[in-house]
Parts: sequence; structure tokens; C-alpha cells
Amino acid sequence: MRILVLDTIHGGADLAVALRDAGHRVDEVDVYRGEVGIPVEEALVRTYDLVTAPVHLDPDHPLLQQHGPAVSHHEVVGLLIAGGAGRPFIEITGARGKTTTAHAIAALMPGPGVLHTSTGTYRYPERELLWKKSITPASLIPAAREAERIGGWLVAEESLGVTGAGDAAVLTSAEDYPIAAGKRRALAAKLGLLARARTVVLPQGVDLPGCIPVGSVVSVEGEACRYSGYGIAGSFQNPLLSLAGYRTALSLAAATACVLGIDPSPLDGFTAIPGRMAVRRDGSLLVVDNANSGTNMATTVEAARYARELAGDAPLTLVIGEEARAVCEGFPATEISRAVAAVRPDATVYVGDGEEAATLEEGFAAAREITPEGAIVLAVKTWR
Repeated sequence: MRILVLDTIHGGADLAVALRDAGHRVDEVDVYRGEVGIPVEEALVRTYDLVTAPVHLDPDHPLLQQHGPAVSHHEVVGLLIAGGAGRPFIEITGARGKTTTAHAIAALMPGPGVLHTSTGTYRYPERELLWKKSITPASLIPAAREAERIGGWLVAEESLGVTGAGDAAVLTSAEDYPIAAGKRRALAAKLGLLARARTVVLPQGVDLPGCIPVGSVVSVEGEACRYSGYGIAGSFQNPLLSLAGYRTALSLAAATACVLGIDPSPLDGFTAIPGRMAVRRDGSLLVVDNANSGTNMATTVEAARYARELAGDAPLTLVIGEEARAVCEGFPATEISRAVAAVRPDATVYVGDGEEAATLEEGFAAAREITPEGAIVLAVKTWR
């Protein structure tokens, strides 16, 4: 087929290579910068059998008006890896909680496998870091090939939807935000792709016909999680269940494990992931690290509450912001202001373009200089 791939920045370049390797004739267009592939003007006058674009591309883009409707990058990747990924294959998407949920599910999987997340792609059981890529749909292709090569499972975190090629899919949150130049909603895009998956586990607050609500399998009270379904029943305890983010992630992981016929009881030993409420000591300072791609107002407030629970009345410095537009949905200035107002820190270090610190590292260094003792909360939205 002759195929047009739109948006080389968000995985399109990798997708074009994979399609050429599969024997197709492919043109690609860098719809944002115009630096890669052919110009828009040239693509407008050519004829294509298939056009593929990310779900977040403006539907009024001239190439979509001329050649659309487009097939999503997710769906094309699903076709490329169908039958060629590890098994079982679990796909995970959502506005936040994806990475933690993916790590929790991977911790339960038996034998060899591949975990693909924004923190990196790892080969299990060694947990060897293979590479670090984005979580665009196309970045899933090499992870799927590696899982197939070793004859293992695949647990994959994906942005803005799933390919539908997995044995199960998980949505981690009900949060929504505008995409595609404000003309589409992220949650609707994800649910549309999830509807194509074989089995879907949903968080509280989301309903999709034929899917599995997490509450139908799992219940959490305090630090205890009880599960019953698909021939598996039991419970486990973990202090992380007292944190809202981990309560959701561990609940979804437990429900997904039951669906797969795996006992989730080993989650009693699951520990915090760096950047996801991980706690460490830095001299006399307590550091709660909640700087990740899903950081928002709610997780910032939760991180500050957790820090005060651990550090008592000690002074608290909040490091907050966004690293140079590192994440598509961003951390809006209004939400940052609301988070600071809710936390009421003793000191605040802002991170981002035009701020006193441009990066998470610079922000943390600045916080250490002004915080001789007490707690530091890292709440910077960044790929991590």
C-alpha cells in the first residue's frame, strides 16, 4: 500500500520505518516543524491508500481534510504487532497512574517478559534496562519484538489510548483534557480505542459497556486490599494503599492479575517507584519525590500531605512546575497556582521556562539551598 504518515515528532518517524520494513511505500510529513519528510504541499497532491495520524492531531489539518479520515497511529501499530508481541500482552493508558500500574502488574508476571514504560523499557526477570524511549504508539514496536524474541509477556504503557492488540487493557484514570487543537477530548479518544480491546479494566468513575469495573473485583480499606473474581480470591496489605495514587494503581493491578488468572498477593511487597511518591533522606531533609509525567494539582497536594505526615511540623519547600513543555497535556499555570495555595508551603521554587529553575534538578538544588531542614516535595511535571 501507499501510506501517508503524519506527525514525525510523536512517533511517526519510527512508524514510517516499520511500515517500510513491512513492504509499504511510505511518505511522512512533519506537521509541526516541516523539517522531516515531504512538504505538506507535496503530500496534498499525491494519492494514498491509507493515512495515519496521532489522535491528538488537529482534525482540520489540510492533509486530513484532503486525505482523511485517518487511521490512528495506535491502530496501525496494532496491525504491525498483531500476533508478534509477547503473551500475555497488557496495555495501559490514562492521564496519570500508568507507570505505577504497569510496574505493579509486571511485578506479578511469571517468567521472562518486557516492561515498557516512560521510565524505560526493561527485560524481566533481570529488570535490565534495555532503552529509554517515549510512550508513543510506535515506541511499542521494538518492545513487542523483544518480548516475542524471548518468548515472554509484555506490559506496556501507552499515551492517549491502546492498540487493541493486547490480551487485556487498563485505563488508569477518569481525568480528561482537550487535545487536537481543543477539538477533541482525551478521555473520549482513549475510550474509543479501548472499545477495540478484548478485555478492559476500568477505574472508578468510568463506564464502558462490556468492560470490568475495578470495584467489581477489588475493594480497599485502609492498608488492606481484598480481591475476588475469575477463580482467585484473597487479600494483601501494603502501606502504600494509604496514598490515593498507589491505591488506584495497586487496585487496578490486582484486578488485572485476577483477570489473567494470577494471584496478586505478592503486591504486599511492592515499593514506591522513583518520582511516584518515593521517599528518601538527603542529610537532614526528607524528600518526597512526585515529579513525573502525571504530576498535577491533586498529586501535588497528596505528596505534601504525605510529607507532612512523615516530617511533622517541619518546614516544607515545594518545587513545582513543568520542564520546558515536556508533557503534552502540560501543567497549566492556573493549576500550579491552585496547588501552591492548597499546599501553603513555607517556601516555593518554580520550575519552567522563564522561572528561577529550568529543570527538576535545578529546582531541587535551589530548594536545598533555602531549606536547611524539614521536607522538600518535588512536584514537577516531566518525562520520568
